[in-house]
Amino acid sequence: MSDIIQLLPDSVANQIAAGEVVQRPASALKELIENAIDSGADKIQVLIKDAGKSLIQVIDNGCGMSMTDARMCFERHATSKIRQAEDLFAIRTMGFRGEAMASIAAIAQVELKTRRHEDELGTHIRIEGSEIISQEPVSAMPGTSISVKNLFYNTPARRNFLKGNAVEMRHLNDEFQRVALANPEIFFTLHHDGNEVFHLPKGSLKQRIIHLFGNAYNQKLVPVEEETSIIGLKGYIGKPEFAKKTRGEQFFFVNNRFIKDPYLNHAVINAYEEVLSADSFPLYVLFIEIDPAKIDINVHPTKTEIKYQDEKAIYAIVRSAVKRSIGRYNISPTLDFNQETGFSRMISPKAHEDIIPPAISFNPDFNPFQTAKKDSGIPFLRNSAEERKSITKNWGSLYEIVQPESQQQNFELDADPQTEINNQALKSVGKQIYQLHNRFIISQIKSGFMLIDQQAAHERILYERYLQHLESRQGASQQSLFPQTVTLNASDFELVKELIGDIQSLGFQIREFGKNTVIIEGIPADLGANISEVEILEHLIEGFKNNQNTLKISKRESLARALARNTAIKSGQQLSVDEMNHLIDELFACEMPNTSLSGKPVISTFTLEELLKRFE
Repeated sequence: MSDIIQLLPDSVANQIAAGEVVQRPASALKELIENAIDSGADKIQVLIKDAGKSLIQVIDNGCGMSMTDARMCFERHATSKIRQAEDLFAIRTMGFRGEAMASIAAIAQVELKTRRHEDELGTHIRIEGSEIISQEPVSAMPGTSISVKNLFYNTPARRNFLKGNAVEMRHLNDEFQRVALANPEIFFTLHHDGNEVFHLPKGSLKQRIIHLFGNAYNQKLVPVEEETSIIGLKGYIGKPEFAKKTRGEQFFFVNNRFIKDPYLNHAVINAYEEVLSADSFPLYVLFIEIDPAKIDINVHPTKTEIKYQDEKAIYAIVRSAVKRSIGRYNISPTLDFNQETGFSRMISPKAHEDIIPPAISFNPDFNPFQTAKKDSGIPFLRNSAEERKSITKNWGSLYEIVQPESQQQNFELDADPQTEINNQALKSVGKQIYQLHNRFIISQIKSGFMLIDQQAAHERILYERYLQHLESRQGASQQSLFPQTVTLNASDFELVKELIGDIQSLGFQIREFGKNTVIIEGIPADLGANISEVEILEHLIEGFKNNQNTLKISKRESLARALARNTAIKSGQQLSVDEMNHLIDELFACEMPNTSLSGKPVISTFTLEELLKRFE
């Protein structure tokens, strides 16, 4: 029997390695930019076409390469960073394993132009599928320009798994932002299909954050800085009031390398536990400096995971440093007596017109114990049943509190239920429907009564309505009196461009208006007046991203769900009888009236038999 084990050809081995290193255009961009940074460049330009499928070009003014190095950089495990195994634990550069260029060259058409500053001529190399097509001297600027064309051209199965341009461009933006954040001292630009997406001049970390995510972030940032014998920690966190419902701008860097670490993320979230709800996520951009010998960065092909020698101590340091910054800069919740509504009304010039104090009348001669016997030691306990009943009744007439009429209209459980129900019944002209604690609606039915969660009911109504609008593409719109301009970060802008047709179907009148900017000229008619167009759009984007991360549903369902959740009436909102009746009518016209968007019941029914059993 002949031998069956053979060595793979280099071209096949490179394609296999490419599957680990290059999953999509963003992976190739990350490797190319990191190589440019390692070359010592202080100016890096990125040119993208067709979301990286047609072209990814990175131009830098770094040290450049000699003719031999230019050829060697495409060989597997060719690197300038490592000479022996011990060097793996002293890595401070970005790339080091020597797989990236060989992997990219195996699945794309690559063109390299490079020249060292001290050389008169540079080198021009063309490679297709790991095969060198040409190599020749060329006149070139100092530094390196590398173009990756037609990614996965020779592996069509891999190319078919790429997403649409908008999705791939979002991944490209994410990788670019991570590298740009870690290197604020480098000038970066990013162009996509001839349009400038980012223009990032050299500056401080805070300036880089603002340039990447927008001027609004200037007031959101709180500095963090801590020096210990284990790690050095610096960066910025966001104020709690600017937290989002999705994991947005959250970045950890270890020795300037972006990492994904749920353990350290938990440390930051834990520091916010007293000032932030569990479903909100704060902004943070944090840098950890640590001895490379105490970490292992070679545990994942993309180098986004790291192992630490003393992770519990690092957790404690991160948590305490973030918590200290929250307290030091006074962003914990405090009472502001100048803004508290109750106090502001009292100090207003017209306070006496707005506040109606309750009128109190009492009888100075009243004695609740007047029926008690004189010789009893504890009169109340020694009275007869009728006397005790009379005394208890008399306590209520000791103080007669006359409240303003406006304060007697809500049905609350701590009031006399029967009196309140009678009042509401009279006002509703026989309609057996009430609002409980401004959260639930009680409606009498033949067999007993039903309890409806008003927020969940309205979300269900709006969700099905918006789905119909998306299907028919005929959502009603109301024109804004003053069109609003919204500036988004690059990722959100690409998302809006991808969804703009469906957003318009919901009733928004929205269009692109320059770089990373849209203009809102109308909103869905269902939203009514006194609605902030900017907030509605931002909530729609955040809700959509959150649904995409947690739910496997279509884009249209995700949009309808996000808008319904953000525009529905909330718990605590008082409704009139007509509004409650209208809500119930619309709920029972839905296809699934009994199920909320989170899969929980909207309606609970209680029968008379259940009530009789409870009261025996």
